[in-house]
Amino acid sequence: MSMQHIKLGSQGAVVSHMGLGCMGMSEFYGERNDEESAATILRALDLGINFLDTADTYGIGDNEELVGKTIRPRRDEVFLATKFANIRKKDDPSYWEISGKPEYVKSACDASLKRLGIDYIDLYYQHRVDPNVPIEDTVGAMAELVKAGKVKYLGLSEASSATIRRAHKVHPITALQTEYSLWERHVEAEILPTLRELGIGFVPYSPLGRGFLTGSITKPSDLPSGDVRAQRYPRFAGENFDKNQMIVDRVRAIADRRGVKAGQLALAWVLARGEDLAPIPGTKRRKYLEENAAAADIKLSDAEIAELEAAVPQDEIAGERYAAANLKSIDKSE
Repeated sequence: MSMQHIKLGSQGAVVSHMGLGCMGMSEFYGERNDEESAATILRALDLGINFLDTADTYGIGDNEELVGKTIRPRRDEVFLATKFANIRKKDDPSYWEISGKPEYVKSACDASLKRLGIDYIDLYYQHRVDPNVPIEDTVGAMAELVKAGKVKYLGLSEASSATIRRAHKVHPITALQTEYSLWERHVEAEILPTLRELGIGFVPYSPLGRGFLTGSITKPSDLPSGDVRAQRYPRFAGENFDKNQMIVDRVRAIADRRGVKAGQLALAWVLARGEDLAPIPGTKRRKYLEENAAAADIKLSDAEIAELEAAVPQDEIAGERYAAANLKSIDKSE
């Protein structure tokens, strides 16, 4: 396996073509195993995956601490991304507030640097756009972090095309992180063309449909204890699950014919979308990390890409990508 490195955006960032999403190591997807998670991070570096993704909200700070402690001896090998804006509380994990206030941006960055135990953050994202604070004010505060040497590159997450354009005028944006996979292609209409016009890199998260596209989740009971997917993501719930399973079965059939796993084929499809994007499939186990990394060696023909897309018609996918409460936090500015 050879992991290609790409230019992420036009500001000088270089990352592995595939990254590692660390969220599930600390929350949301069942029980934690910090030892195995740390081993997974180190194995990623051994495989040439240098692009690690975390956020201050994952595990309410615990994930940053885990990632920071793990990479400390190998910091110079890592391109580290973290995020701010989702405020939660240890004593009330259900509490959730979005803030893009300039004073909060600065305090959040200092707190992340402390938890991570590092001197600077390679890529600092606004995790969700605050509708009550002009994006110019938030990005202006982020730009000051760059001037102070605390951050190298700036990013946005789940931002609309209009917001991206406004932000980019204040300070060059290096990357946008948004959900993208075979079964979630909303960015293709307007957002992805905007990114390419402006020279902004793209970081697809959940490129495996939160694990559904791996084909390993065949019934709701396959989700581990403590897993929130059935509650937070309608595609995993009720009749939607069964309808979407039929779609995944088609992907698995194509993968079987090719002699690879369904998840590897789904990742290969995302990687084939261009050398200006770096998907960040998440896992907390070395076994699945290695499977994901091997997808970088799968080259798809135009006919195979067309067959995959025909197997996953967007109008057949059952359920929204988020529950209603979470959808409200997605920026739709025009």
